Amino acid sequence: MDAPSSAAASAPASLKARIRADIERRIHSGEWPPGHRLPTERELTAQYGCARMTVNGALAALVEAGFIERRRRAGSFVRRPPLRSAALEIPDIAAQVRAGGEAYRLELMERVVGRATAAERVDLSLGAGARVLRLAARHFADGAPIAYEERLIPLDAVPEAEAADFAREPPGSWLLQRVPWHEAQNVVSAEAADARLAARLGVPEGAALLVVERRTWRGGRTLTRVRTWHLGARQRVVARFGPSGAQGG
Repeated sequence: MDAPSSAAASAPASLKARIRADIERRIHSGEWPPGHRLPTERELTAQYGCARMTVNGALAALVEAGFIERRRRAGSFVRRPPLRSAALEIPDIAAQVRAGGEAYRLELMERVVGRATAAERVDLSLGAGARVLRLAARHFADGAPIAYEERLIPLDAVPEAEAADFAREPPGSWLLQRVPWHEAQNVVSAEAADARLAARLGVPEGAALLVVERRTWRGGRTLTRVRTWHLGARQRVVARFGPSGAQGG
């Protein structure tokens, strides 16, 4: 029996990515808010004209990414985040360092413009042929590295970023000052430094790092996705919040 062609073999994977991207786009735009019940697997199978296994794979990927949750005999629902607080603000690392009386410096380690990979298109809900700006940079305080970041900026959403001089101005500061956003998400975790991160931050392997992955959107379009590794001893996460439904002045 002849082996299936590469195009035929990749078709289910491509459709799975499309289904996932369509659902993510509806979640990001607010069309499907937290708690919204997704169409059933049977309904999605009919809508996309595909095998149920393809739909199941797309939903499983969304569960793993934290976008939805699946409830036995009830269906799939847009996940409600455990905490949403404006107290988890978007930080300006340069401003924070200077406010502490230290000298700030940025080292731009990578700046590459290119077409988004298939994984990036799915992750950021981008169309075919979309171009992105990839940045990697280190932040210094009084000559010592304190944070390392890797950032993606879709150029269809922020075209002016392509001409920006990020060797002179930190990407985060530039975006905060020039690009309005409607929605942001911070995911905070802890990580032990591997060899690559240890070398970039000048710490021993295994050192504790605070990791913040942030995304911002405007009108349902992704403006940036950045992952920043901070020295654990220099960062705190503080959230101030009240009872659900409380009204503020």
